[in-house]
Amino acid sequence: MTTLQLPAGLQINAAILPGFETILTPAALELVAKLHRTFEPRRQELLAARVARVKRLDAGERPDFLPETKAIREGDWKIAPIPKALECRRVEITGPVEAKMVINAFNSGADSYMTDFEDSNSPVWANQIQGQINLYKAIRRTLTLGQAGKTYKLNDKIATLQVRPRGWHLDEKHVLVDGQRVSGGIFDFALFLFHNAKEQIERGAGPFFYLPKMESHLEARLWNDIFIAAQKEIGLPQGTIKATVLIETILAAFEMDEILYELREHSAGLNAGRWDYIFSCIKKFKNDRDFCLADRAKVTMTAPFMRAYALLLLKTCHKRGAPAIGGMSALIPIKNDPEKNAIAMAGIIKDKRRDANDGYDGGWVAHPGLVESAMKEFVDVLGDRPNQIERQKPYTHITAAQLLEFAPEAPITEAGLRMNINVGIYYLASWLAGNGCVPIYNLMEDAATAEISRSQVWQWIRSPKGVLADGRKVTADMVRKMVAEELKGIKDAGYEGQTVDRAAEIFEQMSTQDAFAEFLTLPLYEEI
Repeated sequence: MTTLQLPAGLQINAAILPGFETILTPAALELVAKLHRTFEPRRQELLAARVARVKRLDAGERPDFLPETKAIREGDWKIAPIPKALECRRVEITGPVEAKMVINAFNSGADSYMTDFEDSNSPVWANQIQGQINLYKAIRRTLTLGQAGKTYKLNDKIATLQVRPRGWHLDEKHVLVDGQRVSGGIFDFALFLFHNAKEQIERGAGPFFYLPKMESHLEARLWNDIFIAAQKEIGLPQGTIKATVLIETILAAFEMDEILYELREHSAGLNAGRWDYIFSCIKKFKNDRDFCLADRAKVTMTAPFMRAYALLLLKTCHKRGAPAIGGMSALIPIKNDPEKNAIAMAGIIKDKRRDANDGYDGGWVAHPGLVESAMKEFVDVLGDRPNQIERQKPYTHITAAQLLEFAPEAPITEAGLRMNINVGIYYLASWLAGNGCVPIYNLMEDAATAEISRSQVWQWIRSPKGVLADGRKVTADMVRKMVAEELKGIKDAGYEGQTVDRAAEIFEQMSTQDAFAEFLTLPLYEEI
């Protein structure tokens, strides 16, 4: 194990494996420490503001567009020009930072690759640092992988890289500054930027980021101020960093103009992060006795509140000269069943066709096998244009009431309940074992989809509308019984290892306990 020279006041409570010293350099860690000392008090203030907002929502408050920022929403302004490398983003592929995925995603034929330190990545220490090493090598075209008799290496033409650091709610527990945990997002961002920004600029594409889980424009302002400070520290011209914001919380949907405005010198648009958005709606209105969504599979992008959100995002982005990127269908190719594969591919095509025809500039996929089909739908609409930002939606008017028109409420089925439980256990077991992106029953599951599963079960138990299609009320006892049955089925299907038993315990506890856990990954992180 290697020992490191650390900046004053910085402590690492984790193994320094061979190669880690190339990333955890004194100068890079000094940037982490400086950003932490400058901005951690504001991060904590914003997290406290989230807690206060939740209390008001639990007491019956309903979100609305902010009166104090009306001038920004009605103002005539645009974001700074988009760099050429981000003008064409018809298909973006996403996935975790492990070497095989990094190589395959870069080589997939997608225009852009969002590499993920967040929802599709289990943040065990080795994943975070090895992921940084993988990206460092990939940017310099030295990343290769030998696996099962096959060699993986990068093609000459690769996708444009964008990096998603962790959200504001997540710490990096292995790194302390002055005895305090650092923000996971600042840690991921600072290490990547320090080591790669200048190299990327020389190669013509970067540094570009995706920013997750924000709930207000003040949280966007924090990122913007961090960008300004970091650019100054490492000697980059202001405005070099570009970032796309995932609108994946119901509260951020009411502040899209303001979020773009705060980041206007650094903005690369917005993305409709649909799965976390659905989870956010359930979480924020969990105690509303009139709010209850149907089986997860029934809540699609054509549901009234999802349609309103998608159209408002599109209008907002294009009005401000910003790219609008569509979210991800969870469907993936099904190799050994041509009939099921045809259905899955039809679902993907329908999803991307709707986005392209609506006016979106691109959309996400989770698997290299989907790039070609998704690309065709955008090319059919765009032709040889890199985007369709010129398509404005001046007559689209989305109200607060439309954003809050939650439906469908039915059906809630035993099969849907069991699927939530089964997927939740299966995913949590994989996450605890270090894998944050898992194909389960022909869908790509990550933390966002697992969050929907457990939050729906929690709410169905408590809501008077949590009634199965056959008339039975969903109860904690019913859920406990089904957890045991689904756990047995998972084990009978061949899933082995201690993590599956612990996953079932966690899922049962979080679904049936009185308190609603804000994020599934917070208590889990303390176990890895």
